[in-house]
Amino acid sequence: MSISLAQIKSLKAAISAGLRSFYRPPLLTCSEYADQHFYMSSESSYSEGRWTSLPFQVGILNAMGNDQITTLNFMKSARVGYTKMLMANTAYKIEHKKRNSVIYQPTDGLAKKFMKAHVESAIRDIPIWRKLAPWLGKKHRDSTLDTKFFTNGKTLHVRGGTAAANYREISVDECTYDELAAFLADIEKEGNATTLGDTRFELSAFPKSIRGSTPKVLGECQIEKACSESPYHFRFMLPCPHCEERQSLKFGGKTEPFGIKWPKGKPESAYYCCEHNGCVIENASLMAMQEHPDAMWVCEKTGLKTKDFLSFFDADGIECATPDNIAVYIWSAYNPLTTWAKLVKDFLKCRGDQEKLKTFVNTKLGEPWDADNGERLEWEDLSRRREMYPENKVPDWVVYLTAGVDTQDDRYEGRIWGWGPGKECCLVDRFILYGDPASQVLLDKVTERLQQSYIHADGVRLELGLVGWDSGGHYTDTVYAMSKKLGPMRVIPIKGANVYGKPIANFPRKRNNKGVYLTEVGTDNAKELIMSMLRIAPDQHVRKPGAIHLPLNESICDDVELQQLTAERKIAVRRNGRIVYRWDAGGRRNEALDCLVYALAALYIAMERFGIDLEKMAKGNVAAANDIDNEQSVQFESEKPHSESRSTQTNNWLGDTGTGGWL
Repeated sequence: MSISLAQIKSLKAAISAGLRSFYRPPLLTCSEYADQHFYMSSESSYSEGRWTSLPFQVGILNAMGNDQITTLNFMKSARVGYTKMLMANTAYKIEHKKRNSVIYQPTDGLAKKFMKAHVESAIRDIPIWRKLAPWLGKKHRDSTLDTKFFTNGKTLHVRGGTAAANYREISVDECTYDELAAFLADIEKEGNATTLGDTRFELSAFPKSIRGSTPKVLGECQIEKACSESPYHFRFMLPCPHCEERQSLKFGGKTEPFGIKWPKGKPESAYYCCEHNGCVIENASLMAMQEHPDAMWVCEKTGLKTKDFLSFFDADGIECATPDNIAVYIWSAYNPLTTWAKLVKDFLKCRGDQEKLKTFVNTKLGEPWDADNGERLEWEDLSRRREMYPENKVPDWVVYLTAGVDTQDDRYEGRIWGWGPGKECCLVDRFILYGDPASQVLLDKVTERLQQSYIHADGVRLELGLVGWDSGGHYTDTVYAMSKKLGPMRVIPIKGANVYGKPIANFPRKRNNKGVYLTEVGTDNAKELIMSMLRIAPDQHVRKPGAIHLPLNESICDDVELQQLTAERKIAVRRNGRIVYRWDAGGRRNEALDCLVYALAALYIAMERFGIDLEKMAKGNVAAANDIDNEQSVQFESEKPHSESRSTQTNNWLGDTGTGGWL
């Protein structure tokens, strides 16, 4: 029996129709899908046309599309293409992966605008998605301002986030929260948006929660809080085109050795300074840096690495499981479609205006605004305040001296501070002595400097009181030995407190098993106090309690000294769901500040444990100070010539445990 050509064609058509239901297109990643199908509509884009993922956008899109990442927290600046990536991911989920989705906006009004400007235009301009929407452009029950039903059986909801009712009676696979920082913290007393919304996909086989936003005020910002709850914080690390060391881009600052820099008055010449070797990186190199094979996303907490958010590797390069909850950070310096010069110009427009600066930090840097931190103290401001002491003598209002000694691996650094009523103080002397910290030669040099007396403005010698000596690091036993040699109640070994909020000086009642009074210092509280004191403008002729005076003497107080005094910044850190502040030098040298902390701790010990009263001493109520028992101070005074001197302590203040050596 012969079969006609028409019968063959009919049979092929029948078989093809029967097999069509078994066809599955090749599964694409979200970034591949966006590059093949997504289109930027004229209503919601600066430039209409086909989408091409920028290098930093590839990983973000794949993180949105990766089913194994169930929670994605995305803290960003403006102008990184987030809304476009969100819409590309929505099309990918509904058309390609066939998932139900909901997008929450902060308010109902914003939800309606988003549906018109972004969703409907995307459906219209993406042919593969438009096929699923025969109702497009028509009044139809399957197309409303809050819900779209597609012919593949999937649904997209767009809801406002202000009413608890909007989080009920829908079942989806994916919840997206657009501009989470703008949502109410507590929605009709039922909880926050992510808590209410994430219940909508509890029974899904592929649950996904995407939270994205520019941040707002630190401590109140929901995207910052959401990111802090993730164990993985990823930043895009780019290799320097010169030294090839990887780094995440940072704005930097005037005192930072890295970041975006520009010649004074020439923001158009902005460049990037490599944080590893100071290499000058031109803006034109940005795209090549992102496309470099060594560019990758790195978790700053764990060292976990990924190039595309599809495969993950530990710090040793061994492939490992995909994390289910991640935070991703990106800001406008990564966008090659804008320029670093434009960022600098935007920054310069904000100088002197806190509200504008807050907007810049949020929308350009993609960082939460720290309302508690205020303006930073700059070393140049301190330089302009330096003053001449009378004939290079200690000012006449100073009644007591303390010292702080910092222990480094190759040197000892010390500062002598003078104190007057109300803890008004001045920097009196500085020493930096290099050598092996354990060698007797170097220790003898330190001893000599601590034995030195100073001439008061009235011509009387002023002796050094308590010394706070850093006992941390590798030379703890050496510092202990010096304390016992020079007087355990005069030279106090210091260690920083590990817990925030400790007292400035917690002097023990008894010696430790090494025979010294090891004192725990609340460094955070001490630095907080010092920074507030530095903000008080001193006056040579009017006493100001708490003011800090600095000498116009390069051998004691040069630019480096001032830079070290202002090296640390108060950094906000979230601990157990709460924002706390920690002082951090960010890699800058801070020995001058540390020495002042130790000298301040020594003052507190003298006041709280040995009865030193700066006010009474200033009034001349220290007659006993001129009647010194030389036997008690033999360890420190025996080799010094007998001359008229003013001691800043008496042995009566030592009590029965006084061992001398501290006058």
